[in-house]
Amino acid sequence: MQKAQKTKDEKKAEIIKFKGKYISATGRRKTSVSRVRLYKKGDGKIAVNEKKANIFFIEDCVLIVKQPLRLTGHLKDVNISIVTRGGGKKGQAEAARHGIARALISLDENLKPALKAKGWLTRDARRKERKKPGLKKARKAPQWSKR
Repeated sequence: MQKAQKTKDEKKAEIIKFKGKYISATGRRKTSVSRVRLYKKGDGKIAVNEKKANIFFIEDCVLIVKQPLRLTGHLKDVNISIVTRGGGKKGQAEAARHGIARALISLDENLKPALKAKGWLTRDARRKERKKPGLKKARKAPQWSKR
């Protein structure tokens, strides 16, 4: 009984919310959509769906999310709140990166050339192709036999 309560308390401690003025942007990748809020006065905390980024994502995805901040030198200057839906974890991380890059441009227009050169401002629209009737997958056909 006590173990269950302890985990609830631990989960409550993990919830992160920020207050104050923010810049908002949207990022997309495959079927994932991320709404990003960039708080100007901050200390480098990142919250994804009200949890710490390293709790919500695995290590590789956290690095993907932090890429635009690292490139522009805003890693310790701002707090970021991300609400992400749809797709898988990697798609959500890349959607968050897209949203953060867009929010940084709203913060400072001079960052645009560096972010554009990395390709983080372009929405990556690649998706899984739909399955067609009569085929096993999108393009894979059943084995053909002459007789």
